[in-house]
Amino acid sequence: MRVAVGADHAGFPVKAEIAALVARLGHEVDDHGTHSTEACDYPDTARSVAEAVAAGRADRGLLICGSGLGASIAANKVPGARAGNCSDRYSAHQGVEHDDMNILVFGARVIGIEVAKELVEAFLAARFSGEERHVRRLNKVKAIEAHYSKIEP
Repeated sequence: MRVAVGADHAGFPVKAEIAALVARLGHEVDDHGTHSTEACDYPDTARSVAEAVAAGRADRGLLICGSGLGASIAANKVPGARAGNCSDRYSAHQGVEHDDMNILVFGARVIGIEVAKELVEAFLAARFSGEERHVRRLNKVKAIEAHYSKIEP
């Protein structure tokens, strides 16, 4: 699996360790920055990762910022991106299994590195169930996205 990985300056200190984990798990890492702790704007990295996933250039995405909230909000503005801010293992896999979440977001200032690793492992191992009720709900989400994608800002 090709995994787009990105962080802002707050997430940068853990990004390398997370990327190394992704590689150890047998996946290809697609690094979308940032490359230092110098202040940067999270929407830029979130957009880059989300566009890669939505366009199919990456199978999944990982975003790390201070709280996880800003990156999650920004990523979800890209049609086709389904980013979830998670801080527990259950949500990290259930978001994929039930909601077809394709981008995991977490806050480097909220959870420790060991919890972050558990989330990444659960997220990358999970698969969308394809159960009728989950497909029906996902199609409703996609319909909302399609409706609002047609509206000029």
